[in-house]
Amino acid sequence: MTIWRRMGVVLGSAALVASVFVTSTASASTLSGVRSTVSQVRVCSTPASGYAACNSIQLLNPQANWHGQVGRGVVSNVKPSSATAPSGYYPGDLQSAYGLAKYSGTYGAGETVAIVDAYNDPYALTDLSYYRSYFNGKSGSVSGTGATSIPPICGTSEASGASSCVHFTVYNQKGSTTSLPRKNASWSEEISLDLDMVSAICPNCNIALVEANTASFSNLATAVNFAKTLAPVAISNSYGGSEFSSETSSNSTYSGTNAMAVTVSAGDSGYGVEFPAASPGVTAVGGTTLNYTISNGTPSWNQTVWSGSGSGCSAYEPAPSWQATGWDTACSNRTVADTASDANPNTGVAVYDTFRKSGWLVFGGTSVASPTVSSVYALAKSYDASAGIAYSASPSLLYGSTDSQLTNVVSGSNGSCGTYLCNASPSLSPPLMPAYDGPTGNGTVAGLNGLGAF
Repeated sequence: MTIWRRMGVVLGSAALVASVFVTSTASASTLSGVRSTVSQVRVCSTPASGYAACNSIQLLNPQANWHGQVGRGVVSNVKPSSATAPSGYYPGDLQSAYGLAKYSGTYGAGETVAIVDAYNDPYALTDLSYYRSYFNGKSGSVSGTGATSIPPICGTSEASGASSCVHFTVYNQKGSTTSLPRKNASWSEEISLDLDMVSAICPNCNIALVEANTASFSNLATAVNFAKTLAPVAISNSYGGSEFSSETSSNSTYSGTNAMAVTVSAGDSGYGVEFPAASPGVTAVGGTTLNYTISNGTPSWNQTVWSGSGSGCSAYEPAPSWQATGWDTACSNRTVADTASDANPNTGVAVYDTFRKSGWLVFGGTSVASPTVSSVYALAKSYDASAGIAYSASPSLLYGSTDSQLTNVVSGSNGSCGTYLCNASPSLSPPLMPAYDGPTGNGTVAGLNGLGAF
């Protein structure tokens, strides 16, 4: 049966503003003739009231549309794409871009990152195992990036004889490992994306996938509450929906602690706030466009605001103490986001998914960003433990006045609000904070330090 769904197209600074209809069974090759107007598709359709949508966007025909290929970037410095070799950024690229190459191969062992999504991906284990096996020992797609070491999943054929492996477990929203939700192709893409990003950023981390029965906020909250019982270092939530007046009743569910971060993607529709990213206790993660240049064989990375990144002033959520009135001059409530990472599909990431898909795909959206930041928390906790430093996962630490471990994003916009709520802040704005802006928060990850997570 053919399933129809709405598809957004990024045009200039207005993210996903044009809509057309394509079938979910259409392949990149069948759409290549119209890629000038149809190059990206939202993985999840617009949710009904009380439900969330995954915040991922597939880049169609990536061999032509990804920035390192035809007409974009420096083609000679990017490995060619083919039916079997993926387009999109590799683990080595992301580790290089965020200053994590010297940490990702050493830290994270014994830590668990939990992923909360809706429905079941029946191929989660096999697809994840293939992704990890494929990229183990490979450098990034960009020249000058180092090789990555990615241990296999325990209990798989790849783990036989391996000196180390990581644990991967799938649960339903109440903790059963045998009675899983029904299958869903769209959310399976989201699941593959989330699992692959944890593997890319924190290869040594264990992964717990908690699958909600449906994408209702009620079921997703149940899944988050169970995920907390696993005591992970971070819980990633790559989904969201329109704010609603009773959302504050779920704030205790979406609240991290000093030992456990809760990260949430900020949304993919440009200026505007989603829930649960608006919840005061989460680390809300916006999106950037991640580009590079090559100098003397070494990549130099640059990020701008991705036009699709969610941001703004919550309609209902109170500001946390670190966003007190008087600091946030354009918003008296909770401001989104807190930090950011790559989310533009045109500078998207390689993902492996075979449930009703062909294998290698390229994805963007702030669904890339949330598991990326959750994995950084895991690296940071392990790093701090080895250095004898007290660790904290509180998002308040992102608001330190002189945090050199965050890179300010100085250009780009996701709307026309006229303030830092939608525009990059190259200077001190608001007056008491160093270059905070809504779409990218306090900046992007630039390695680790001893002041907690970032």
